[in-house]
Amino acid sequence: MKRMILFGSGVSLLGIVGLGTLVIWPIGLKPNPIELIGDVDRGAYLARASGCIACHTDFEGGGAPLAGGVKLDTPFGALYSANLTTDPEHGIGDWTIEEFAQAVRQGISPEGEPYYPAFTYPFYANFTDQDIADLWAAFQTVPAVSQPAPSHQMAFPFNQRWGLKLWRAAFLEPPRTGPIEGNDPVWNRGRELVEGATHCAACHTGRNILGARNSDDEHFAGNPSLPGGNKAPAIDHETLQSRDWTVDALAYALKTGITPSGDAFGGSMGEVVLQGTQFLTDADRQAIATYLMDHHSGG
Repeated sequence: MKRMILFGSGVSLLGIVGLGTLVIWPIGLKPNPIELIGDVDRGAYLARASGCIACHTDFEGGGAPLAGGVKLDTPFGALYSANLTTDPEHGIGDWTIEEFAQAVRQGISPEGEPYYPAFTYPFYANFTDQDIADLWAAFQTVPAVSQPAPSHQMAFPFNQRWGLKLWRAAFLEPPRTGPIEGNDPVWNRGRELVEGATHCAACHTGRNILGARNSDDEHFAGNPSLPGGNKAPAIDHETLQSRDWTVDALAYALKTGITPSGDAFGGSMGEVVLQGTQFLTDADRQAIATYLMDHHSGG
């Protein structure tokens, strides 16, 4: 009996030590110094394409641009988007460009803590240093707003950020943005945008009970249970073709929000067009449509 008690105590101690190690275990890679000159206009364009304005501006509440506070209801609790203005206390005004790069590409805060995957950083992992420099230059032009975003309201154990280290180890996947040999530049540009900056799979791919995308067998197959009670239809090429979409019709819808049947996008997709894709170039919208209508060729 004494041996069993000692054994049980030892197991408990090992468990505590293991948990403590996990809590303090560092994650991510330290970014190399970025000394490139950023292009403000290109950075603003990339921010639009990436959904930064839509997700970090509380339009309904009359919030200032990029001041955060947008509520996202999830099965695990409520999340609020962060303040991305140049305010040094509540925004990113005291960050370095390297800390910004680590946040955008790796989903890790300046303090070394993992961000919740509602932040679509997995799609931005292949952003180049020039992309980061351009985004950084654009964000430096945003007026400071001294207003903290509301605290997340996550139920236990999802309010324990160290647990996200396990989630990352199990589910974090690299983006599929690289060009596929044999496809033309328009298709490859569409792939770069769809699988990267515009992160279409974030909404249009089903997820498991822990919130990870089922990318292997449900990529673009739709998601009936988006946060807030919304749903996203399938956008695989077979479904799009069966619903009379064409490349030109899809590119037009990404600019205007008008579907081939004459209806208008509603809900979150309407917001995507209003705050994002309508600002893209005709060439980029055409590239997105080209890829989505044929993404089986390497997607």
